Amino acid sequence: MPKVKKASKSVIKLVKGMKDILPNEQVYWELIRNKVSAAARDYGFQYIDTPVVEATALFKRAVGEETDAVSKEMYSFVDQGGEKLSLRPENTAGVVRAYIEHGMLNLPQPVKLFYFAPQFRHDKPQAGRYRQFWQFGFEVLGENDPIVDAQMISLSYFILQELGLNVEVQVNSIGDDNCRPKYMKTLVNYYKDNKKDLCPDCQKRLLHNPLRLLDCKVKKCQDLAKDAPQTVDHLCDECNKHFTSVLEYLDELDVKYNLNSKIVRGLDYYTRTAWEIVETSEEGKLNALGGGGRYDDLVYLMGGRQTPAIGFACGVERIINKMKDVKAPLPENWRPDVYVATLGPEARKKALHLLLELRKENVSVSEDLAKTGLKGQLESADKKGARFALILGQKEIVDGTVLIRDMENGVQEVVDIKKAVKEVQKRLEHHLIAKVLKKSK
Repeated sequence: MPKVKKASKSVIKLVKGMKDILPNEQVYWELIRNKVSAAARDYGFQYIDTPVVEATALFKRAVGEETDAVSKEMYSFVDQGGEKLSLRPENTAGVVRAYIEHGMLNLPQPVKLFYFAPQFRHDKPQAGRYRQFWQFGFEVLGENDPIVDAQMISLSYFILQELGLNVEVQVNSIGDDNCRPKYMKTLVNYYKDNKKDLCPDCQKRLLHNPLRLLDCKVKKCQDLAKDAPQTVDHLCDECNKHFTSVLEYLDELDVKYNLNSKIVRGLDYYTRTAWEIVETSEEGKLNALGGGGRYDDLVYLMGGRQTPAIGFACGVERIINKMKDVKAPLPENWRPDVYVATLGPEARKKALHLLLELRKENVSVSEDLAKTGLKGQLESADKKGARFALILGQKEIVDGTVLIRDMENGVQEVVDIKKAVKEVQKRLEHHLIAKVLKKSK
């Protein structure tokens, strides 16, 4: 018997702010992935993966040097070749880079892309917020019609509704280059008179990023924001017309929304429509699960031609936390159609071939061939919820047969091993028909 080594005194633990996604959590992740993929398919979006590591300059230019995401939270480093690189704090900048770099500007417009990917920010870890966090997002590049804004808002809204969450939309318009500069002056003048009451971060934002004053989470800043001038009161005719159309389309779609002048989003590239998807708690508190907005100048800012665009992203961990809170319905856990059990070394060899044949025919199958006791294997089959067990022992090997056992009623039948796969498929089909008929009654 091999000598058992003692455990090391030093155990390396998870990095602060990171999270293992364990097998018992995967049912949530799979459900969200499936909902997102189905929505993307129905709306004509194509999947895109961009690198986790990008040039630091990409995020400084696209997201903004004075934003919290870049100035405070971004993981940046210089690699062995002296190149300044960063882990992406958000995904839109990388998608836009890929859109330009791979000539998607020359494809039929709009180009519709989606992703499901990790982002990284050195933020304070808290419930639902990690330093590596996952987002799914949708981007439409090459279209400026307000109907697309409404479609994107409703897409984010209905995906979360389908996940069992009670959500609503907080929506605003922050104007564009024609009207926002004048509004910014009005906003700065309002806050200058109250500068002493601002938190230290907002005193800096007053100089570099005034819009962020409106969504500060510090109470004294929130109190000041209540009486701040509103963006919608300073929109130019074109922006006002655009925003009015967006709201009319949302009414048509029966999307539950509220106008919220404090929704400005935290990144520099947004223009016109901005929104957040929030979950309403029993106490009436609004918990942001995602958000998005139009970014009509970003492609141009990053070296492409002027291209209207819009997108949104939702935080997966936050969504899962809320799904747990409200006990959102989950799909049944995966269960194998068939469990292959064996008794004896020859049966184990034969089982390897049988498993391969079942998998080739897309029959979901499980086994514990390393176990030698038949009782333990059948107990495992029961725990895993297998519908049928295929049992191979010494007698079955000699006779060229296999024992099929119905795990629900315990009825067993001996069949030719060459016909085992077809027999299993036939029984699974009958099982499915019976299940459907039972539901229809």
